[in-house]
Amino acid sequence: MRTIVLTGATDGLGRALIPKLAAPGVRLILSGRSADRGAEAVADAQGRGARASFVAADLASLAEVDRLAAAVLAESDSLQMLINNAGIGFGGPEGVREVSADGHELRFAVNYLAPVRLTERLLPALIAGAPSQIVNVASIGQHPLEFDDLMLTRAYSGSRAYRQAKLAMIMWTFDLADRLKDKGVTANALHPATFMDTTMVRQGGGAPLSAVAEGVEAVMKVIADGATVSGAYYDGQQPSRANEQAYDQAARRRLREATDALLT
Repeated sequence: MRTIVLTGATDGLGRALIPKLAAPGVRLILSGRSADRGAEAVADAQGRGARASFVAADLASLAEVDRLAAAVLAESDSLQMLINNAGIGFGGPEGVREVSADGHELRFAVNYLAPVRLTERLLPALIAGAPSQIVNVASIGQHPLEFDDLMLTRAYSGSRAYRQAKLAMIMWTFDLADRLKDKGVTANALHPATFMDTTMVRQGGGAPLSAVAEGVEAVMKVIADGATVSGAYYDGQQPSRANEQAYDQAARRRLREATDALLT
């Protein structure tokens, strides 16, 4: 049984990935905030021959992230794939700074700290299930981190908060690949497509520029490559180069230190 964990599975890209991932011999553990949409996603996966279950979790709370991880491990102690897809966008046009249940800037918390916490909790199972993969859904929108104000308490902008969190995710992905290179676990990040026709984009006031199907194909390409490739960033289906800060070893070390402090 091949076990896949997919966050953000009830809408947008995550929901559209289910038909590609669900098949006989696959166990899908799905997560999102809506139990009703989760039930629909499970039914879809089961209709395609997969075993499927759903865990409702709000990743704006680290306690909820921990509960999700515990539920996954209670179902399987061996994982072959973790797709960190859940996220939030720029926010409304008013650009009001919001905080998570733990008091962290909300976009940094959901788009970066939550996948880090979940992945760390699930790493033993991913290593036990090797060969396995971690796929992180990032963005081409990236803003360099200012380590003296990671929580953006000054001159807040929702778009900057989103872009900073997505760059942090890519930097962490590169570190993960280095850590796991001898463990049989690959880690890659991607920008699936620009302004897909999703609730996130529409809520942010943006006009959709690409179909969700384009993002699905990009994720599936990264999964296919992930059998042999690790530590890569993709723009759509093509390997690409992230913001230069992602390749700065000193910056990545500072991010690791800051992340450890925030998650302790």
